[in-house]
Formats: sequence, structure tokens, C-alpha cells
Amino acid sequence: MLTIKQRTPLAVKRLGRRSYTHVGRLTAAQRMLPSFILAGGQRCGTTSLYRALLSHPAVLSAAFHKGVNYFDVNYDKGMDWYRGHFPLKTSATLRTRRSGEDPVTFDASGYYSYHPLAAGRIGRDLPDVKVLVLLRDPVERAYSAYKHEFARGFETETFERALELEDARVQPELVRMIADPTYQSDSYRHHSYRRRGQYAEQLERLADAVGRDNLLVVESEAFFTEPEKEYGQILDFLNLAPHQPTSFDRWNARPGSSLPAKAQDYLTKALEEHDQRLEVFLGQTPSWRR
Repeated sequence: MLTIKQRTPLAVKRLGRRSYTHVGRLTAAQRMLPSFILAGGQRCGTTSLYRALLSHPAVLSAAFHKGVNYFDVNYDKGMDWYRGHFPLKTSATLRTRRSGEDPVTFDASGYYSYHPLAAGRIGRDLPDVKVLVLLRDPVERAYSAYKHEFARGFETETFERALELEDARVQPELVRMIADPTYQSDSYRHHSYRRRGQYAEQLERLADAVGRDNLLVVESEAFFTEPEKEYGQILDFLNLAPHQPTSFDRWNARPGSSLPAKAQDYLTKALEEHDQRLEVFLGQTPSWRR
């Protein structure tokens, strides 16, 4: 049976979001700001972690969206627009009073970690925020992202051809985004397969923006293998009381054909230097290289 949300026409949903955002702007000063951000990465299990975090009795989400995508594609809308997506302080306190903790809210936008300007914006606007990042074997992540973009209509090439085209598609867009902070690039966002797996440079950017102590890196493989342990460490990092969801479910897995051997070899070699740089940043070898 379809839920009310699923039965609601898209036009009605959009009207509701616009109305809520308008009211949110007007009441921005009375609303919470996120105390933490789930910044990525894409196809690394962020939806699964997002739902686990929402099970905590002190944690509230933004309205309508898993992620608000303010610091990447909506930054021109301003801080009142952003703050308007989060709960009112008074209602949040009422909703979480049984937990005995102060309410917290968060933003889960998986493009933040990869967008070249998002980290700096986060650091300037939310200097005390904590940042979570999930990492997955970058070779597997690349193919999962390709299948995801192909299914959504953003990609039409074969995976091997998409990898060949990636630098020509993406690099000029990156240069333009840095030169013009208002410019948005669909190609940079949807055609980055290998580059999104160059994790170290993204983490270094985030650490520079918010401080290394405010950045927690969680490996997806560990989160799905030992979810109770990893989730407990995440709550500790966020200064939240211990809590365990009734279950840890895997969301948005994308089934399909296996990774082509030629593409796997290419990606493994192309990402080796970046994995070594990541090892230095983490102070340990990533699980996919052990």
C-alpha cells in the first residue's frame, strides 16, 4: 500500500515545499542550525547512516529533504533560506523532551565532500559544526555511481567510455566553478566516477575548514559489517547518548552487472596514489587495501 507521501502529486509536494521554505525564511531566527553534517560520499551508504541517525530520540532532520544541498548548489539563496529548513527551537524541544537530551538537527548532503567550494563555506558559516564522511572502496563506488547515474538518465555511455571521457568532461567544469562560484555544473556532479574516489584531497579540504578533530571518517565496509560498534563511535563523536536502532538496513543498493575487469584494473591503478595519500591522512591503511 502506498503511503500518503507516495500518493501525493509532485506538483502538490513542490507547492508545499515552497510554502514551507517561505515560512522558514520568515522564522529563520527561531530555528535550529545543524550541529553536524553528513557530507558524503556518494554511493557510500549515506542514506543508511542517515536513517540510523534519525532513529536516535534526540536527532531531528531537515524538512522535506534528506539533504538541503545549501553549501553546494543553493548557496546563493542565503543563510535564512538554509536555516528555514530546520526545526523551530521550541517545537524541537517538545519533540525530544522524552530523550532527556537537548535536540540536535543535521544536514545530510552527499555532494558537500566533493564540491570544490562547499567545505570552505561550511567552515565560514558553521565554524563549530562536526562533519561525518563515509568512504567506500573507490573502485566499487565508481561503478555503483555509474549505474546510479545511468539509471537516472544523466549518463548514456558505457562505463569504460565514461571513464575515458571523465577528465575532458569534468576538469574544464571544475576550473569554471572555482573561477565563478555561482556556476553549477551537471557534468561535474554526475560524471565524476574516478575523481569522487580521490578521497584524501576532499578530506584535507574539510579538515582545513572545520578542524581535524571535528571530522570523523567512517569506512562503509566497517559500518555494514559491524554497525553497532561503528554507530556507537559515531554517537560518541557527536556527543549523543548511546542508542541502537532496532535494525541497520541497507538502503539504495544498486543491483546490476558486475564491474568489468578492464575498468577495475584501470581504476585500481589510477587511484593507487590517492589511496596512499588517504592512508597518510587516516593514519591507517584503508580496508580495501589490506
